[in-house]
Amino acid sequence: MRVTELPTPQVLVDAARLDANIERMQALADAHGLRLRPHAKTHKNPAIARRQIARGAAGICCAKVGEAEIFVAAGFDDVRLAYPVHPSNASRLFTLLDRARLSIIVDHLGVAEEWSRALRAAGRALDVLVKVDVGFHRCGIDPDPARAAAFVDRVAGMPGLRLRGLLSHAGHGYLARSEEELEAIARTEAELLVAIARAVCGTEIREISVGATPTARFSAGRPGLTELRPGNYVFYDRSQVALGAARVADCALTVLARVVSRPAPDRAVLDCGSKTLTSDAARGFTPPPGFGAVLVDLEADQVDETLVVERLSEEHAVVRLADPGRRLEPGDLVRLVPNHACVVVNLVDCLRLVDGLTLVDTLRVEARGRIS
Repeated sequence: MRVTELPTPQVLVDAARLDANIERMQALADAHGLRLRPHAKTHKNPAIARRQIARGAAGICCAKVGEAEIFVAAGFDDVRLAYPVHPSNASRLFTLLDRARLSIIVDHLGVAEEWSRALRAAGRALDVLVKVDVGFHRCGIDPDPARAAAFVDRVAGMPGLRLRGLLSHAGHGYLARSEEELEAIARTEAELLVAIARAVCGTEIREISVGATPTARFSAGRPGLTELRPGNYVFYDRSQVALGAARVADCALTVLARVVSRPAPDRAVLDCGSKTLTSDAARGFTPPPGFGAVLVDLEADQVDETLVVERLSEEHAVVRLADPGRRLEPGDLVRLVPNHACVVVNLVDCLRLVDGLTLVDTLRVEARGRIS
């Protein structure tokens, strides 16, 4: 069946590009002796995670307990929750511990102490990593080596908590304005974590885990690291292209949409609004305009720069045409590279696995909406 026969919009995943992306990132990790632990929040799909494990991934990452529940139920037995999971979720984690190896992060002594109490009361033990703020200023402890080392030693001494090491996310890499700035962010991240590990007294730091697709190519060569946790690389998107992490030809996930109106020579409307493309702006060294890149035709890897998705409603994508003579009429199909693939996946029930424009399989987004 041709995907052009499906109702629109549809989220397409090119099988060959998917496998090539998995292969490249695994090869990068292998070449530097690092474990690769992909973040499954990007695809939310056990079938895709199995492809990653089959190629050599050491396990998976999840953001929320609900995601982990889906993947453990699907047979995954090594799951890291790279998120500050609150002890109010203790009973859910204990259920998962009966079936899988789990690890979580902590960045607050009070939360760590509460986890310790819950674990002692249940006669359980749980692997933890201390989250370090390496510059993104979201979660994580102060990276000053002396203060961070004192925090790590306190956590390591809490009954029920098995300290594995340190973890970070250089999310500010998405704000980099040049290749050099992105490389510096990855270098600083690694140096901060290694300095903390050296400052820790009496506690073995077995793991130093970093994770972000834009910085992965620079992080891989940094000394002292043990694990990479990129997620978006499995698909890539318009932001990753603008950050130099991928080419348009590497983007495995695209949106197939249909023109539903051409109300003016310089305006067309597609059926893929914010409920499909998301309202996320693109990131990049020079952030590209609009809410997705329209390709020149259905089988091309070239962006049509004359078309800008300048406005989204829930069900409408308004496209501005720089060339009013461009043929784009109601019923025509277009393919778009979204700004942020991770959010697109969470907006749809299924992904259409394709070979070119031929439908190969339909993958249900099993962890969709698992936000708790």
